[in-house]
Amino acid sequence: MKKKYSLIVLAFMILLTSGSCKKFITEDPQTALTEEEVFKSLDNIEPLVLGLYTSWRNTKKDRGGFIFTMGTDEAQQGAYQVRTDDRQAGIDRYNGFLSASNTALAEQWNSRWPVISAAAKVVYALGLNTEESERKNIILGEASFIRAALTFEMTQYWGEIPIIDQAKFKEYGTKRQPLNMVYSFIITDLENAVKYLPVSQTDKRRATKGAAQALLGKVYLYAPEASGAKDYAKARDMFKQVVENGGYSLVPKYADLWDPTKQNTTESIYEFKFNNVYPDNNQTQWQMGSRSLAEVDQYCYFGGYDLMVPTKYCYQNTSDGGVWEDGDVRKNESIRYDFTYKGKVPTLNPAFGGDELDPHVKKFEDPRTEGKLSFWLSGKNIFYLRYADILLCYAETLNETGATSQAVDLINSTIRTRAWNGNLPADKRWNAGMSQQDFRANIMDERMRELCFEGWRRMDLIRTGKLVELAKQRNKWTKESGSIQEYHNRYPIPLQEIKQNDDIAESDQNPGYSNN
Repeated sequence: MKKKYSLIVLAFMILLTSGSCKKFITEDPQTALTEEEVFKSLDNIEPLVLGLYTSWRNTKKDRGGFIFTMGTDEAQQGAYQVRTDDRQAGIDRYNGFLSASNTALAEQWNSRWPVISAAAKVVYALGLNTEESERKNIILGEASFIRAALTFEMTQYWGEIPIIDQAKFKEYGTKRQPLNMVYSFIITDLENAVKYLPVSQTDKRRATKGAAQALLGKVYLYAPEASGAKDYAKARDMFKQVVENGGYSLVPKYADLWDPTKQNTTESIYEFKFNNVYPDNNQTQWQMGSRSLAEVDQYCYFGGYDLMVPTKYCYQNTSDGGVWEDGDVRKNESIRYDFTYKGKVPTLNPAFGGDELDPHVKKFEDPRTEGKLSFWLSGKNIFYLRYADILLCYAETLNETGATSQAVDLINSTIRTRAWNGNLPADKRWNAGMSQQDFRANIMDERMRELCFEGWRRMDLIRTGKLVELAKQRNKWTKESGSIQEYHNRYPIPLQEIKQNDDIAESDQNPGYSNN
């Protein structure tokens, strides 16, 4: 008997799966149309790909979108959050609660595999589809891009992971694969995306050639040495194509990036689209804002519940041991320091931990909710890839391939010039004679200043070997716990996956973690 699917089940099974990657790939709901019938027509396949974009976007909603940013030198949990949820607190404390049974991490693992697996089905089906058309190629490029993006994220945080390739399922199953295979698979997907995606798309939810080139460059840059895929020259050349031929440019004012009325600018390479209407809101401000303001007025657009707050290093000036230089406009656009609301500063409730009026994340505040909507309905778009990030990456690869002075000039003339509103003071210009090693240190701080809370910091710390050192120094809870170790560069494979996936045994757990 043929396996049967309805269009509705195919579109939504990514939401109904239990989370185990093996269980998803092998479950076969019995409904109206055969899989062959469904995937025979591009009119059926394309809506499924659009659904993949939505499902991928939804991994960035609410607290799930920022779990990976906590536990770094950039951001940590608020005091009340740490007090009230031991398992979540383990993400910053790196203690016994950061284990295989950590439900906060398991939720992130579980939310991504269904999207990867559904994308794999589309890629496989298109390989069997005999139609020759530009439309088919674009859909193939999109499914390949989505699968690559999520697989890249998973391997960055968990190391060796399953490769979900329907054509090789009998060979691969859902067991963890060596890093060289994982990264080769990601690169192949992105090469196909570069080949098939168009330069632009009318529907801004959909990926473009520039997005695929940018992400492929980042894969070459971020790949661990053990994968054999790390290649500064290939990364440089891919970033160069984005810079010279992508048609992107920095918006003149950094503040415009965070204005919800100015979305999809020339700086946007790919961003996740949200709005202020459920279910397309993102709840981001619900997690980022101040509990003290939430106590005063649920319609205060910078109220919230302190899930993630900046570390002192990330909000203090260089004169106080922090990252910010005098005059850098990015500081006050990225971080909220003033909590005055309707002429009054709220008082601290001693039951909440004491940091509710310390500096908070500002980038995701949505003024459109002010006075009329709960901050739960925040709905600003969230950047995935933006041009400033690619300029920083390009400069980094120039430095690593021996062109340090060119890298310095690029940063001075673009990123830092904008950071001082187009007029970079002489004493804030980086020295063209900077050494390669000094550039490496400076670019990491510059990435924090430009990209703080946008989701790249943990990966940056892991790839430079700085996670343990800098989190221990700068993250309040990591320092207080004192238990972070090198094996924490990876997260534990969730206990649920080990129990449900016959291809992953207890002995396959990442080193340092027990299966409890």
